[in-house]
Amino acid sequence: MQKTFTTILLLMAVITQVHAQSAQDSNRIFSLGEVVARGNRFDSASTVTMEQIRQFHRLNAATALNLLPGITQSNVGPRNESMIYLRGFDLRQTPVFIDGVPVYVPYDGYVDLARFTTFNLSKITVEKGGASVLYGPNTMGGVINLISSKPIHKLDINATAGWLTGGHEEAINIGSRMKKFYLQADLSRYQRDYYNLSNQFTSTKTEDGHQRENSYNNDWRYGFKLGYTPNDKNELAVGYVHQEGSKGSPVYTGTDTLNSQYKSPRYWQWPKWNKESIYVLSNSSLTAKSSLKTRLFYDRFVNLLKSFDDASYTTQKKPYAFSSYYNDYTFGGNIEYGQTLSAANLLKASVHFKQDVHREHNEGEPERRSADNNFSAGITDQHTFNEHWTLQGGAAFNYRQSLEAQNYNSQTKTITDFPSNNSHAVNAQVKLMYVFISGRLLTFSADRMTRFATIKDRYSYKLGTAIPNPGLQPENTLNFALQYNDTRIKNVTLDGSVFYNRIHNVIQNVSNVVYDTAKHQWLSQSQNKGRAAYYGAEAAITWRVAVNFTAGANYTFIRRKNLDNPNLHFTDVPEHKTVGWLQYNISRFDFLLNGEYDAARYSTSYGTQAPGFFLLNAGALIKITSWLKVQGGVNNIFDKNYMLTEGYPEQGRNYFAKALFNYSYF
Repeated sequence: MQKTFTTILLLMAVITQVHAQSAQDSNRIFSLGEVVARGNRFDSASTVTMEQIRQFHRLNAATALNLLPGITQSNVGPRNESMIYLRGFDLRQTPVFIDGVPVYVPYDGYVDLARFTTFNLSKITVEKGGASVLYGPNTMGGVINLISSKPIHKLDINATAGWLTGGHEEAINIGSRMKKFYLQADLSRYQRDYYNLSNQFTSTKTEDGHQRENSYNNDWRYGFKLGYTPNDKNELAVGYVHQEGSKGSPVYTGTDTLNSQYKSPRYWQWPKWNKESIYVLSNSSLTAKSSLKTRLFYDRFVNLLKSFDDASYTTQKKPYAFSSYYNDYTFGGNIEYGQTLSAANLLKASVHFKQDVHREHNEGEPERRSADNNFSAGITDQHTFNEHWTLQGGAAFNYRQSLEAQNYNSQTKTITDFPSNNSHAVNAQVKLMYVFISGRLLTFSADRMTRFATIKDRYSYKLGTAIPNPGLQPENTLNFALQYNDTRIKNVTLDGSVFYNRIHNVIQNVSNVVYDTAKHQWLSQSQNKGRAAYYGAEAAITWRVAVNFTAGANYTFIRRKNLDNPNLHFTDVPEHKTVGWLQYNISRFDFLLNGEYDAARYSTSYGTQAPGFFLLNAGALIKITSWLKVQGGVNNIFDKNYMLTEGYPEQGRNYFAKALFNYSYF
């Protein structure tokens, strides 16, 4: 595969009749994939552009999102999953969409963002706090939308091939726009055989250093979009995506004797982490003042987890060894109707339906099935009073219906049904915007948002340590935020916000609920017991110091309080995070220096911490011709031995080099 991509790139490089022109990134954005159009306003605190993804060499969605304030990247160490927290909310409360289509895993609501590469994206948008009810249910903490690209010329070709410490990357995107039709196809691969540890890492009984054991990953995908645009007010697109992944989970190397991994390490590998999606999107102008937007989708998730006896990863004979199979799928759709009631008023209404089906079994056991239906009906209204004041309001009714939930008894080898359970929730939001002058905006928002308990929340035995609770009720939160955006200062863009979130009915694990006489141990249970408060502030600045020199930085402060039990700590989110960069252009050269500081963060509820750290990275891009560039750099320059989760060290000093090809024919 690597040789194939390299050959393609070299063949492109010998093309002599090239008509190239750098197009604006905004023209390549697949606008049908946006749920809430932002118009021409750019919010540097909640948008990652295609150009930033390339400049900072962010190969997956998790590392790209980490550039933004309010977002913290985390690592679920035992599962080697890249997650993010948005103002303290995890991915169950902040669902992930691709082009407005939900892609989170039906079973637990999570998704491993490291499996989603960025090669085909035009931008990533984040709705913080009060995400529009037009997104549907479960948007308690916000929304992440990965928006793909589309062609703007008769022929657009973008390709890259590169090397990085321990692996390589290749990708090609080919698109064509011919009058009323367009076609976009992409193929990419990101393979890493290992990541290297810092020279400051001290070897342990489970890790000798240098190349991190069992840290491989192999991700590749292909997809296409076919679109039809009869005019500038109507568009129809059909898309298909197929992605396959495999990965290992490095073993715990920490010193926390209370961590179960300390005495009983997990030897886990995922031979399969595969997703397949097909969707149909449309936007139709019904009259001069009304429109209809529709989405239909089907998404399948196939997953295989293998637990082995030891670090040889060859045998499965011990009691804790197993092979676990998931075969999940989701299908559904939504319809959004928009009506311009007057020059000052826009009304929108949406209806959502989504069915989640989870099927699982361990090798040698029968398959069990769980399924939910999710409904949502919402309405929003925006009224502009004058050139200064705008008011938005919205409300939605959400309903979750349990269709089926099967329980397997490994002792009797029988399958029975859990009690059926349904749940409903109401979301409401209001947003008031004041424009001081064009380019200077102040926004206040308040909303009540909810999240339904997932299939895993309600039915999981948590590897024999818990009992299910089918009757779990939705979590809910009151979110308040004040945001300021300013582009009026010469050569400066400013974004800032303060926020407060009060969470109720938090689903948390309650210990010592039932005593298991057979196992001689107490079992826990997930219950709606928690109350919490998340509050903080964000600030972002971009300063064009000179024509060829730009500087930027953002800062996040967040504090999370457990209002019921202050002795139990919330994990994975530092109180302070800062990202900064300096970019300098001269002739054909582009230099980027960027750094990140994270304060210490809790890794366990009982107080184990991952220390704070500072990382410095550098990169350079050289323009060889109008259609060929080369890029290289070094990350973690100081070879810092750091962790996002205690006991799971991250990558030491590492390097990358790549070639980028960009060709357009008009």
